[in-house]
Amino acid sequence: MAQVSLDPMSLLSRAVENDRVHGAYLLSGDARAAAEAAVTFARALVCTGEGKRPCDRCHDCELSSPLSKDTEPTVIRGKEKSGPFFRHIGGHPDLRWLERGPADARVTIGQIRAMQAKLRLSSSEGGRKVAVISDAESMQREQQNALLRILEEPPPGATLIILIPSAVQLLATIRSRCVRAHFPRPLLETIRGDNAPQEIAALTARLDQLTAIATTDLLNWAEEFRGERAVMAAAVEVLLTTSSEWLREKTVGASRAGQQHLHGPLEAFRTLQRCRSDLVTRNANPQMVAERALMTLQAATGGRQ
Repeated sequence: MAQVSLDPMSLLSRAVENDRVHGAYLLSGDARAAAEAAVTFARALVCTGEGKRPCDRCHDCELSSPLSKDTEPTVIRGKEKSGPFFRHIGGHPDLRWLERGPADARVTIGQIRAMQAKLRLSSSEGGRKVAVISDAESMQREQQNALLRILEEPPPGATLIILIPSAVQLLATIRSRCVRAHFPRPLLETIRGDNAPQEIAALTARLDQLTAIATTDLLNWAEEFRGERAVMAAAVEVLLTTSSEWLREKTVGASRAGQQHLHGPLEAFRTLQRCRSDLVTRNANPQMVAERALMTLQAATGGRQ
């Protein structure tokens, strides 16, 4: 059965320290944190130094260091027969990073097969072989089935690290074969002003108009989340996170002014949490989740019903 870590970095560190490394890890949640953890974990797996790993002193750490990168980064071309299908972490020949190429819509089956072939070869440096698959949410069933075959017959001395925003975007048979570590997304520090990300500030301004818009306009807004599920689910998650902070702001302001009871907003907060849960654990339709969230927010803030 897959393991889930409440402290993802501790889980990965203990695996290295205790020399109990699994053949596959699934890192979900915040993309930047998961990617940084994947690089650190991969480097630690090939480190031959003493004490904390990566030690940044041994031969393998020197090879895997970002400072050892070539001046011209590898441009991945997943659809071309000759690739390149992946790049290396630093300059280490046994640490491979696989992601969508700039011109590719998704990780290709050719990339998965090329990675499988490399993992079945002997290690160049005599240690563990590691492959990181980023952009895993872009894989369709064909690519996922190819990946599953690697997990069913893992090459000796190899570890696979899969990066994805939400674990439910992968087949259950893949999830069950991985140790899982979730990296929570950081809370928004601000949704307004110069310090707010442009996307968040624009969404906040749009939410400010929510109480006045007609139902048809609200439904049209929700329809903007119709499309490829992985992309739209990520967009709806941004909507839910921003909306929660926006609702908190509205509720605190109205409460201080003695203008609003808390029952409606509290129920809306619960609904937003259920929306997030449905999106992640029940594979809910992003457009329908967005519609439910927007209608709830409009009703909770005294808008049209």
